Amino acid sequence: MQKKNIEIPLSNNVLNGELTLVDNPIGIAIFAHGSGSSRFSKRNQLVAKILNEQKISTLLFDLLTNEEEELDKETLEYRFNIQLLSKRLLTATKWIQSNPNIKNLKIGYFGASTGAAAALIAASSIPNEIKAIVSRGGRPDLANSYLSQISSPTLLIVGELDFTVLKLNEEAYNQINCEKDIKIIKNATHVFEEGHSLEEVAMLASKWFEKYFLSK
Repeated sequence: MQKKNIEIPLSNNVLNGELTLVDNPIGIAIFAHGSGSSRFSKRNQLVAKILNEQKISTLLFDLLTNEEEELDKETLEYRFNIQLLSKRLLTATKWIQSNPNIKNLKIGYFGASTGAAAALIAASSIPNEIKAIVSRGGRPDLANSYLSQISSPTLLIVGELDFTVLKLNEEAYNQINCEKDIKIIKNATHVFEEGHSLEEVAMLASKWFEKYFLSK
């Protein structure tokens, strides 16, 4: 397994990332973190580690540049700019597809909170290229107008005690017209810090990715 820090170029800046390549991967999951988070998110790092153990390579990257992140801490200007975040996710996707070592890997999106909305919007614009989407405690309501356009198999994972987000996910689930599932983690809140709930999220995600990475 290889882990390396990478830079995804923008027109006048870069997005920092961490690419983990496993031996004989079945695909790669690109992570889209939630508002106020980064590639160093402990929860996403744990999920990525479990995916790596299941032969899935991972890319965790910052959706914002360093300068944007600093400004966002003061103004909250960028964290709910879902259109910008989805474009950044598409940029990361194209970076993978242009990288000779990994360009042939099947791609999935793993989005958390607002990052899930960005993943849903991004996937709706390149339907044949994203094999599966997993949303952890996501805000699919922020992608409402795109939900009916999604064709990538979509798994929504929500904590049982995350009442508002659970309701939003149940409403979004009814608008998604492709292959889909919703899993509710018992006794879990929005950040899945109870017991082994986050490990449960990771295993559900790995099985979802595996199913669609290995299908023709």
